[in-house]
Amino acid sequence: MSTHTARPVEPTVLKELRVTDDAGRRTVPVTDDEGGAPLRCCLRRSAPGERIALVSYAPLRRWAAATGATPGAYDEQGPVFIHADDCPGPDGGALPFTHAHRVLRRYSADGRILGGTLVADRFTDALDEAFTDPEVALVHVRAVEYGCFLYEVRRP
Repeated sequence: MSTHTARPVEPTVLKELRVTDDAGRRTVPVTDDEGGAPLRCCLRRSAPGERIALVSYAPLRRWAAATGATPGAYDEQGPVFIHADDCPGPDGGALPFTHAHRVLRRYSADGRILGGTLVADRFTDALDEAFTDPEVALVHVRAVEYGCFLYEVRRP
């Protein structure tokens, strides 16, 4: 049984991203008429009618700034959906967004990429396997279709 926890975008970071994203652009909220956007603030899909924003987010850069790591060229930013206004965050349930092909990117404590794994099924087993390497400090879970960052999992 996996003991891993999906880490949403931190509330203090969300507050910043709701004004200006990590690419320096002003955040523009929209009403999500259809729903289904994977929200990184509460780790669920949006419901029709919710106010959301698509922002540029640099998860490894922010982690590196907090830990002193130097990811170098692995520092990247990409699009993520968040609620346009405060939300209660995740409900603490099972790992989200696991019922599709995913990529698990492993990173060391100094920010170097240690590899990646394409996961089609047995998601928690693949996550457990990623952490068998003692050099792995964190794993980024990404969507295959667009390469988007979904969430981070740190060593238990």
